[in-house]
Amino acid sequence: MSVASVVSSLFEGQLPFRVEAFDASVAEATIDSPANELTLKILTPDALIRVLRRPGELGLARAFVAGDIELDGDLDALFDLELPPMGHLFTPSTLGPLLRLIGASALRPLAAPRIEARQRGALHSRRRDADAISHHYDVSNRFYEMVLGPSMTYSCAVFAHSNDSLEIAQRRKVDLICRKLELQPGIRLLDVGCGWGAMAIHAAKHFGVKVVGITLSTEQQSYATQRASELGVGDLCEFRLQDFRDVRDGPFDAISSIGMSEHVGRHSLETYAQQMFDLLVPGGRFLNHAIGRPISTKEDPQPRRMSEAWRQTQIAWGMRGPSRVGSDFIERYVFPDGELHDVGTMVSLFQAHGFEVRHLESLREHYALTLRYWVENLVKRFDEAAAEVGEQRARVWRLYMAGSAVNFERHHLEIHQVLTVKPVRGRAEMGLRPDFEPPF
Repeated sequence: MSVASVVSSLFEGQLPFRVEAFDASVAEATIDSPANELTLKILTPDALIRVLRRPGELGLARAFVAGDIELDGDLDALFDLELPPMGHLFTPSTLGPLLRLIGASALRPLAAPRIEARQRGALHSRRRDADAISHHYDVSNRFYEMVLGPSMTYSCAVFAHSNDSLEIAQRRKVDLICRKLELQPGIRLLDVGCGWGAMAIHAAKHFGVKVVGITLSTEQQSYATQRASELGVGDLCEFRLQDFRDVRDGPFDAISSIGMSEHVGRHSLETYAQQMFDLLVPGGRFLNHAIGRPISTKEDPQPRRMSEAWRQTQIAWGMRGPSRVGSDFIERYVFPDGELHDVGTMVSLFQAHGFEVRHLESLREHYALTLRYWVENLVKRFDEAAAEVGEQRARVWRLYMAGSAVNFERHHLEIHQVLTVKPVRGRAEMGLRPDFEPPF
């Protein structure tokens, strides 16, 4: 029995892609599928060891991250596949030949890839949240520059046209938020989860506001502080290494939170909403920009009978399941402790804590375009990126961003901007039909 024939047998003769293995065996696709142009390369016996020891998604994720398997071709096709049950690997007719192929190395310890997150402490405690943020963001500012481009903006851009450059679209996004918040010279803005400072610096430079940006990433704080100084707004921008729960110097005239509430966690959402309300002046505006997932299941193109591994993969990319991002791949390699919430939950949350919701906008297609740009940037500079952060991390990013783009396109993921006001005696102090559109 060859390695390729084992893989083919898992699919019960319905193999959707080509397989090449380290024992020189090959199996061709046996059915018509979007994945026909995809080739799964099983490069080392370690790939089999990882899957045998942790059948399902975790074993496959570790094999991919470690470079024991490779995927050649259009990765989009990967997300159409239903992973087969792994139980067939443990039948006597398969397990014995597999162990003979692997040899004595099957008995040796095999460490998980070094970049695998190992979270400790209570879920969403301050220390654990800081560790989770550090795992994802304290990688390398130079790596993020390669992927994100000059804007250093790690959130959904806003495109006026599908062929807009990423830099113009990112500038339009932060300008749009500034206009929704009706920023004016001299007022105070709190930017929660400020990233590398793009929003804060734009608000200070073009709207004259005084900004406090908070982050749990030391790399982001250092970069944002230096960039604000270089662009001449260092006196208007203060970047702190601070948890949102520890901000005490309110009130602020406006608050922006861009791509941060996904890290808050379901059990801390009440604290998050109350803190935003308490930190805002009466009449002030709060904008929450966050990824979520749809809750409708009326249109489900996926097969009704799914393996557990595929169900978990769907949860990973926001296609179904609980709020925890939660799959082995995303949880251990991308966003430890990340949680996504549907927009209805967020709107109800803000209303329950005293906010009036004034405007809601979906940017789902815009995020798909943004991610396509990021994937293109990474592919163009993959060798350079791998040299900067290691090949394991570069591989993770390529797969995670490609999968995310597909799932925004297919409405398995959503993203919304929710604009709220802290009303004053029932008044929101907003125009009847405000025009938020940037003039470019």
